[in-house]
Amino acid sequence: MVDSAENKVLVREFNADTDSEVVGKLERNCDLGSKRGVSIFTNMMGDPCCRIRFYPLHVMLVAELLENRELVGVVRGCMKHVGTGFGASYEIGCILGLRVSPTHRRMGIGLKLMNSVEEWLLRKGAQYTFLATEKGNIASTNLFTFKCNYVNLSSLVIFVQPICSPIDDLLPQEIKIEKLHIDQAIFLYKNKLRGKDMYPTDIDVILKEKLSLGTWVCYFEEQGWINLNTEENGKDITSKTQSSWVIFSIWNTCEAYKLHIRKSHPLRSFHATLSQAREKILSCLKLPVRVSMQSSFGFLFLYGIHGEGEKLGELMKSVWNFASRLGQNVKDSKLILTELGLCDPLIKHVPKDSNMSCINDVWYAKSLISHADEKDELLLKGQLGNVFVDPREF
Repeated sequence: MVDSAENKVLVREFNADTDSEVVGKLERNCDLGSKRGVSIFTNMMGDPCCRIRFYPLHVMLVAELLENRELVGVVRGCMKHVGTGFGASYEIGCILGLRVSPTHRRMGIGLKLMNSVEEWLLRKGAQYTFLATEKGNIASTNLFTFKCNYVNLSSLVIFVQPICSPIDDLLPQEIKIEKLHIDQAIFLYKNKLRGKDMYPTDIDVILKEKLSLGTWVCYFEEQGWINLNTEENGKDITSKTQSSWVIFSIWNTCEAYKLHIRKSHPLRSFHATLSQAREKILSCLKLPVRVSMQSSFGFLFLYGIHGEGEKLGELMKSVWNFASRLGQNVKDSKLILTELGLCDPLIKHVPKDSNMSCINDVWYAKSLISHADEKDELLLKGQLGNVFVDPREF
């Protein structure tokens, strides 16, 4: 660290009236370059808070130089409630979108932003803080683990595939995909999420968001599907099915933000303080020719994927093709993404395609309070392998 941010930088809350344009420029300057001379950045479409507005409790903090009032860093935080497969529930503070100006790095600004957003989340009742970064991002890993005392909570894989046009693989006649009514989807998810190591407790809120295009179930017609409209003496009707089936939902990021590809400045190096999933795509993605320079595009995110039965491979291929066909009709949608924990039973059934790319993602967590009952502490459970990836944080 060549200088200290302690007496040179003020961390304050974001002011939409005065900071929006400056923050947008700052984040564009923090875009990611590559050896191919290409970079990718997020176009927030004029709303720097678009990723955290889904949460009632959220904040955006900026770092401002005291000497000239220049904004040189930004971070976002929000509060959520999660349940766990071992019966406990927690208030979690999520940290998103940490950025530091390339010309002001190694001054402790990132650390000061992290400390400030953690303090805000603690005041709002967070028991833990949570964040994500790419497995190979050494700078971020060092900041989080060595300086901020975070520990590895979960390891995941992000699957990325361009939307191909036209889709040659039609849905097999023996496989059906049926859209569920919102109440059916909520009922089924609440019944099945309890088997996840960690999941959001407000699944009903997620499914009712305008960016959620719907929930579908994929199954073999000859095996049938359960009737979610009937109940028998209050018993769990989902236990009746013996067939193979997959439930999934789709989130449309195109309405909130887009990705933008452009040629990098020849002297700009590849560096990111916090690399979020959508910013990692370029390094491994086999982009189609039609996604040209200077173009903005979005993606559809498959979330809440859960399957049961012995023939899940065929169903998962149909799910992926269904999402691709749907994406062809969504303006500016060029990619299909999903993210699964390493121990998720469905990870081995993701279709193997030559255009499919994979990104290793790591979730980190930190306890903000001391726990009287250590047996109930989340971080003592070891790595969580089968988690629900919340589309609001992607």
